[in-house]
Amino acid sequence: MGQKRAIIDAAMPRMDKAFAHFESEIASIKAGKASPNVLNGVMVESYGAQMPVNQVASVTVPDARTILVQPWDKNLLAPIEKAIINSNLGMTPSNNGETIRLNVPPLTEERRKELMKQIKAEAETCRVALRGVRRDAIEAIKKAIKADGLPEDVAKDGEDEVQKIVDGFSKRIDEVLAVKEKEIMTV
Repeated sequence: MGQKRAIIDAAMPRMDKAFAHFESEIASIKAGKASPNVLNGVMVESYGAQMPVNQVASVTVPDARTILVQPWDKNLLAPIEKAIINSNLGMTPSNNGETIRLNVPPLTEERRKELMKQIKAEAETCRVALRGVRRDAIEAIKKAIKADGLPEDVAKDGEDEVQKIVDGFSKRIDEVLAVKEKEIMTV
């Protein structure tokens, strides 16, 4: 009984990690509205090291269509601007000597559909990761039956419990997907 619990408890952090990764990937997809998360993957050359933009500058959203990047060190204006251009975000930075403004263009219907495909692909990647964790947990339970004499009815309960956990995560993925779809498809 304790073995079953240990196996399930070992699988939970891996499932949480997969879901957290999915959420962070979804958050970084821009939906026509300004969000500081859009710049999460942008790395800036700062004093000989690669650093995320949000660690070398203040990233704010003054209105629904503008992102404002204000570096803490004015010498980093040019490297931040270059990093944003090279990141292929689809936005052209406007540098006024103190801050960098990014105007978020409205989404076309084609771009909305493209973003939905990308989001659904991220959701499927997360589901595949969850199924992999489920498979590993069920294999561990089956090995415990053979090696340690875990009763088969306890093992079956363990498999059912793992499946219920995966189903719960799948439902959460669908909920996040529905919210993001509504956000993207709303004109």
